Amino acid sequence: MKRTFLLAAAATVGLAAPAAAQNVDITGATVATGDGSAPIRNATVSVRGGKVVYAGPDGGAPARETGSEIDGSNVWVTPGLFIPLTNLGLWDVGAVSNSNDISASNSRFSASLDASTAVNYASQHIAISRGGGVTRATVTTAPSDSIFAGQGAVIDLGADPNPVMKPKAFQLVVLGESGARIAGGSRTAAFAEFANALREAREIASGNRDSGDGLLNRADAEALGAVLSGEQQLYVHVERASDISAVLGLKRTYAGLDLVLVGVSEGWIVASEIAASGVPVIADPLDDLPSSFEQLAATQSNVGRMVDAGVKVAIGGLNGGITGPRTAPQFAGNLVALNKVPRASGLSWGEALASITSVPAEISGYGGRYGVLKPGAAGDLVIWDGDPLEVSSAPLRVFIDGVEQPLGNHQMRLRDRYRDLDESDLPKAYDW
Repeated sequence: MKRTFLLAAAATVGLAAPAAAQNVDITGATVATGDGSAPIRNATVSVRGGKVVYAGPDGGAPARETGSEIDGSNVWVTPGLFIPLTNLGLWDVGAVSNSNDISASNSRFSASLDASTAVNYASQHIAISRGGGVTRATVTTAPSDSIFAGQGAVIDLGADPNPVMKPKAFQLVVLGESGARIAGGSRTAAFAEFANALREAREIASGNRDSGDGLLNRADAEALGAVLSGEQQLYVHVERASDISAVLGLKRTYAGLDLVLVGVSEGWIVASEIAASGVPVIADPLDDLPSSFEQLAATQSNVGRMVDAGVKVAIGGLNGGITGPRTAPQFAGNLVALNKVPRASGLSWGEALASITSVPAEISGYGGRYGVLKPGAAGDLVIWDGDPLEVSSAPLRVFIDGVEQPLGNHQMRLRDRYRDLDESDLPKAYDW
């Protein structure tokens, strides 16, 4: 009965989402704050004016406002999920080029491409992910004819026309085997192209390069200037341990780089080096068997071993990869289960949830604001019908900045239309 009631309430809100933030008090729930700690039983989360004002045991909660209380018995509450490196909003149908802005293989530009200009807030992929508890994400285009994919953006998944929180938030470059194929067939070519691009960007920034002199066009070289100054993060996709070490060495030449490593299948081998550098990692937790020569030492214990060494790790893959936004809780849960495998290294429950909430928020520069339930944080929260890291659990209600969000999408509408053979009460296929 409780699940039916909550779903009905969410459906009603979905018809006319309020423009203003709601005051919410969820009481008697199991609350996970997202900071790496264990869940709290019989707890309250209170939101006022779009911000969290309390998250903890029921006994310490502030006075409740009339009409704000939600009975949290038998449900879980977590921060909204923050998923790194997705292509949400950049495509509708992958095989239809007119609806796909993931890559620009015929463009004259690379580093200057701006993913934020193509984000479609009405994309069904955003709606589906929102229904899965995702409230924030970083989005990026993919590299094609250049090792530089372009400039990624930070977005929210609210059901409104303004998804972009921060455009030009980071630059993505692909090295390793993928970069080698693009640059001319060898890692040496990829690193030479990368080093030359940084050199030309530095010359442009200092006024020492003529407009027609250089391999990069001026727009791409100027876009990389923000990377050199540290104003824009540099996400570097590498897998092999030796490539990871080579990228970390860039800090000696370019001290201002704000690096984030992506992929990092063999990161456990050089985990102490990564930890000492302070560079965070976005790793795919399913890289447990080698799919390429640069992943020969891949193991599902990679994430756990890096975390044990002191590395800040969010889970995700290039463009979401197999750990796409909707399935992120499942793979975080796999890392919890891994602790029960002899000689394997996984994560605690709190660490696993943090890897898809607070840690990616911190990596993106939003630590303490998103991905966590604590006073002052945004009112992004998800009410689940069970343990969110169990594959059978699902969100019942989702709030972004204190505003309850619709959970429906085109897939659900098609399901409802064709779930039985009686068509007498069904709307026309073109009715919405």
